[in-house]
Amino acid sequence: MIDNLPIYIPLTFGLTTVGTLLLFIWTIKHANAETTSKKATIILLGLVFWLIIQAVVTLQNTYNTHTQLFPPKIILMGILPTILIILFLFATTNGRQFIDSLPLKNLTYLNIVRVPVEIVLFWLFLHKAVPELMTFEGRNFDILAGLTAPIIAYFGLTKAKISRKAVLLWNVVCLGLLLNIVVNAMLAAPSPIQKFAFDQPNVAILYFPFSWLPTFVVPVVLFGHLVSIRQLLTMKH
Repeated sequence: MIDNLPIYIPLTFGLTTVGTLLLFIWTIKHANAETTSKKATIILLGLVFWLIIQAVVTLQNTYNTHTQLFPPKIILMGILPTILIILFLFATTNGRQFIDSLPLKNLTYLNIVRVPVEIVLFWLFLHKAVPELMTFEGRNFDILAGLTAPIIAYFGLTKAKISRKAVLLWNVVCLGLLLNIVVNAMLAAPSPIQKFAFDQPNVAILYFPFSWLPTFVVPVVLFGHLVSIRQLLTMKH
């Protein structure tokens, strides 16, 4: 845990992580295919197990010690497994059947979690746990994705007032916003690949509960965009 951090900051982030989990399971439960929706409970248990593993590993100070090792331990033990799972889902027939059955509208609403994440990052900056460049006062405009998500979901996918191409463009732009902050966050964290923010590095993600951001919240949002883009590109009309 980060010392002298007001309790409302980790509490807000913890609730945001739970919200991300529930929104993702809600998306799976409303899948177009019954075979997918039936997997909601087992996926929920699997993700809770993953969150517990990350909590234990982080609380044992695995990520915030020996930060000069390469590759950084949080990438090896926390981020890489999630990327491999995403690649597996897109590379296999069963995986593609799973992702193609997920409802686009629900995946879009999922991006709402980016608003409290950005607020937490700003609070962390004020308490010198992340650099300014990771906030909306710096290089991070990710909050725009969270604020516009309900508009795109409702007017674009429920009311069909926004064209499919516009929804696709929104997903591509928001994916770009996500990748922008991910790259900046990684290059600002204490590691051999750190390039900037040496005066106030990104240390928060190496502590509980904020390690859930790169190891769970970001991969879920990334997955949502990739699935949405795939579905929008393969739509017949």
